[in-house]
Amino acid sequence: MADEFTTTVYYDDDANSAHIDDETVAVLGFGSQGHAHALNLHESGVDVVVGLREDSSSREDAESAGLTVTTPAEAAAQADVVSVLVPDTVQPDVYENAVEPNLDAGDTLQFAHGFNIHYNQIEPPEDVDVTMVAPKSPGHLVRRNYERDQGTPALLAVYQDATGDAHDTGLAYAQGIGCARAGVIETSFQEEVESDLFGEQAVLCGGVTSLVKHGYETLVDNGYSPEIAYFECLNELKLIVDLMYEGGHAEMWNSVSDTAEYGGLVRGDEIVDDHVRENMEETLEAVQDGTFAREWIAENQAGRPSYTQLRDAEMNHDIEDVGERLRALFAWADENDQAAAEAPADD
Repeated sequence: MADEFTTTVYYDDDANSAHIDDETVAVLGFGSQGHAHALNLHESGVDVVVGLREDSSSREDAESAGLTVTTPAEAAAQADVVSVLVPDTVQPDVYENAVEPNLDAGDTLQFAHGFNIHYNQIEPPEDVDVTMVAPKSPGHLVRRNYERDQGTPALLAVYQDATGDAHDTGLAYAQGIGCARAGVIETSFQEEVESDLFGEQAVLCGGVTSLVKHGYETLVDNGYSPEIAYFECLNELKLIVDLMYEGGHAEMWNSVSDTAEYGGLVRGDEIVDDHVRENMEETLEAVQDGTFAREWIAENQAGRPSYTQLRDAEMNHDIEDVGERLRALFAWADENDQAAAEAPADD
């Protein structure tokens, strides 16, 4: 166990809003992160302009919220800080056609994920600052926490510091969206991108869902009811994760029964064994050397055939049908519907 943190964490007292008080911030996109950043900055007193396509379905929502809305190119031309919050897959095109022609020396190019910078899909000019403020939660929670006078932890990175003020500008931006209330961890574009992709693939999205499906299938194939299998392998996962979120593994082990703790301790490493660790190492290597990035870029260029096939198979798995029927029977189904309604789609 490390005796001290190896990273730096910043809070509101460390930030100086003067670095964006007199600036215009263009927020490109009004999806999950875009709507939260734009509204939070606006309510923090920052001059915000939202850049959206002429035919964007989000234009009415942004305008009804009291925000100035124009095209991405016009927004970038007006701004001192350009926050690129459209999906990763369309960022290079938006940058090439709307942002790059309208960047001035000394401007700040701001991201919430470093994929396109790290993998050289966007190559900014040398005379602009390039920063990243990446909230570690979906955008609707960034917004909700801000409205409750709470914060959402975020990462802060500087890729290029042309003015000497890039770090201060990024920290002021993090303060403006409410993240400095909770804590802003300093990192690098490389560390954020590679750890984020690995975490998604090996644990958070790929690893967990695969483990859940295998557990569910094992019970069902051995004669247990799909409903019981769903509750044991998927529904109760939230209870365990909540405990881990609140107090780490120790809080979880201290909260479950001795039988559950013993069974988990003796069987966990038999299920997720050294072979899984080897697979994780291979997954990380593919992230580090750009193999995954090239694969994903090529997949999009080809029209997403593999993505579509895999996603259809996932959506049609029996666990989805069972889960949909069970969730409709319980009171917390209404809470899930409300949360889904509060989460804007990417734009």
